[in-house]
Amino acid sequence: MSTALDKTQVAAFRAAIEAELNELDALVEGSASDRSPVELDQQSVGRLSRMDAMQGQALAQEADRRRQSRRLALELALRRIDDGEYGDCTECGEPIAVKRLEIDPAAALCINCASRR
Repeated sequence: MSTALDKTQVAAFRAAIEAELNELDALVEGSASDRSPVELDQQSVGRLSRMDAMQGQALAQEADRRRQSRRLALELALRRIDDGEYGDCTECGEPIAVKRLEIDPAAALCINCASRR
């Protein structure tokens, strides 16, 4: 089914998706040291401080996992744009509401299909 979006809207969504991808790249680069292994050096870091550092590392790794998941969703949205399928629900083929895409340009499902999941 053809999308209800015009070329200008699709171009605007592409720009928003690419901007978010760039932002994700910057966040990943900026948090690389937070995700690195915590060294076992009892002289410089006490046991509780090391536990705090390990907890911080776990939080940073989880944030990175969420960023990678978001990156995948955005890349799939770009692929749908390239294939001419952007704006159509990947499950039922109906157009996704523009307001939904404005909130999440990576949305792949219409509200009806998303609510059934």
